[in-house]
Amino acid sequence: MAKTFHVDVVSPEETVWSGDATFVIARTTEGEIGILADHEPVMAALQTGAVVIESEGGARTTIGVHGGFLQVLNNQVTLLTDRATLAEGGREEAARVAEALASAAGDGDENGERGGETG
Repeated sequence: MAKTFHVDVVSPEETVWSGDATFVIARTTEGEIGILADHEPVMAALQTGAVVIESEGGARTTIGVHGGFLQVLNNQVTLLTDRATLAEGGREEAARVAEALASAAGDGDENGERGGETG
């Protein structure tokens, strides 16, 4: 039996998903990250895309996410998102949902990055 850890996916409007998981896949600005129990502490910026949460027993939940941050600390994974919505299908459907969220926000581009910022 795989070891579990707690996951919270929250947006400004609501807690989109909360529960125990055995595996999480998320897309960050540095690339895709897979998280198992006892993962080292990490803080990362989320990129527009799909988040996959695998629960005990193999059930998968997919969420379309646009922006925000991911934190891994003490067997707790928190995704603080700008926008997030549960997707009915798999990763492809969640990616489409995420792109729609980015379009609705008016600040996404084809790479899922925020535009209009200059340094």
